[in-house]
Amino acid sequence: MAGTDAPVNVYRSFIKKRAIFIVFSLVILIFISMYSLLVGSSRLDCRTVVEALIGKGAEKAQAIIWNIRLPRVLMATVAGAGLALSGLITQTVLRNPLASPFTLGISSAAAFGAALAIVSGVCGVTLKTALGGFQITNFYVVIISAFVFSLIATFAILTISKLKGMSPAVTVLAGLAILFLFSAATSLIQYFGTIEQVAAIIFWLFGSLSKTTWISLEVMSFVFFICLFASYRCCWKLNALYLGDEIAKSLGVDAKRLRLVGMITASLLTATAVSFLGVISFVCLVSPHIARLVLGSDHRYLIPSSCLVGACLLLTADTASRTMFLPLTLPVGILTSFFGVPLFLYLIVKRGENVWW
Repeated sequence: MAGTDAPVNVYRSFIKKRAIFIVFSLVILIFISMYSLLVGSSRLDCRTVVEALIGKGAEKAQAIIWNIRLPRVLMATVAGAGLALSGLITQTVLRNPLASPFTLGISSAAAFGAALAIVSGVCGVTLKTALGGFQITNFYVVIISAFVFSLIATFAILTISKLKGMSPAVTVLAGLAILFLFSAATSLIQYFGTIEQVAAIIFWLFGSLSKTTWISLEVMSFVFFICLFASYRCCWKLNALYLGDEIAKSLGVDAKRLRLVGMITASLLTATAVSFLGVISFVCLVSPHIARLVLGSDHRYLIPSSCLVGACLLLTADTASRTMFLPLTLPVGILTSFFGVPLFLYLIVKRGENVWW
């Protein structure tokens, strides 16, 4: 009888551990969100924030919360989760621990597409040169442009991965080549652009949540939840593909189709995030590894936990970027790189050869 109960107890322990981690991550995310609403150039207390959230209190506090901090906090949460999900999907369908939209050049391609839309008058973008800044009047055009170029990079990676004998390392190297190609193309645009256009592109490429609006949040949220729903519906197929194409085929999974759909999903998430926020690196690469380190590789739990970790990372980085050098605000993309590199190296050293399997 004891022998019969042993597998059941192991499974219950398995489920409990994963549930605890997901709940803990959610609590941390809520705590960081509340703290982020409190701090900034105008520091608010808890009572003032609560009153502003329910539509009471001073008009200034309501304006700060509803027009600046709340959409920024929500965008950091949704975009961080979306970037983490795109990284997880990319790593799974390519079965490569170093794969992510950033390292494979998808982010760079999306950045080139968005930068091209910014400097092109026919793309519905206007520059506010008198104010030394810029205003994108049609984000949908920028998203489409970024998505098209991210798809170009995606299909290039898929083509390379199908070649016989291509190892995961070679696939990543090919992605790096695509990254350098589109980075050079973006530099070419900057070279021929005006001073105002170059300044706008550079500021945008740093990666920042300062451009967040309720409309951009709605679009990012819509894309994220559609992709999250589609990904979670395929969690068992992703588990099978994670074990290899042959095993996936034996279980009735169309590996080629799933890989194509997965890469398109990752491209859509990346293109949308890059269009609104600029290039934010390492969130998509590090978040899945942190979740996998704790929970293993079951995508039923890996998908929500990776999203929560990504949301926590980006929200923490954005909060730090707003408060470290007051009244200055650093671009969040700079901080994610500074924090992401040592964190990723730590994960590699800790896991060693087991960083993936």
